[in-house]
Amino acid sequence: MKFDIFIRRTFEALKISSQNRLAILLGINRAGITQAKNKGTVPDKWILDLYRKYGINPDWIETGKGKMFIAERDGSVIVPEYKSAPHVKARLCAGDGSFEVDENISDYWMFRTDWLKRKGSPSHMILIDIYGNSMEPELKDGDTVLIDTSEKDILAGAIYAVGIDDTIMVKRIEKHPGKLVLMSDNKDYEPVYLSKNEMNSVRIIGKIVWISRDVR
Repeated sequence: MKFDIFIRRTFEALKISSQNRLAILLGINRAGITQAKNKGTVPDKWILDLYRKYGINPDWIETGKGKMFIAERDGSVIVPEYKSAPHVKARLCAGDGSFEVDENISDYWMFRTDWLKRKGSPSHMILIDIYGNSMEPELKDGDTVLIDTSEKDILAGAIYAVGIDDTIMVKRIEKHPGKLVLMSDNKDYEPVYLSKNEMNSVRIIGKIVWISRDVR
């Protein structure tokens, strides 16, 4: 089938907006998408994989007719329910702080809803990129983290996205008598101690519940 029609309908079904994300969901190299685009056609295997992995109706992809998703004979959905989480352009800093707090959404990532529920609240999940090395080796420069923004109560030793004035950072947080301590995993960085008065300027954005990392 024609590449442009395939892309439009697949993006609609998977709630994504980038060819790079499609390559990840299909489990193929990004160059494979480029090759198909240049040829103007789509391998049949891709349509079959979308059916097997996500239950997308092959007839709907090819013709736009019928149901978007196929159900099994007993009426149950062929794949588990999926939910999208917004990937926000703002970058969390694992270092001295980031002033890049643009909240525009760059794209959406798809997750199994039951998996998200095990991590926290599916409707409160966002993804943000990290830069800096203060949280290495746990978090590395370039990682993307999934944040549950409903988790604002501090659990000692857990990793949180934290806003201080116009700065956002990712740190382990502990509460000490009369102060808040922001700690880095990288021992080259000293802990940040916030007094009771300074604690009023701190906002907990959410708890880090999952890490995505590209192989380098």
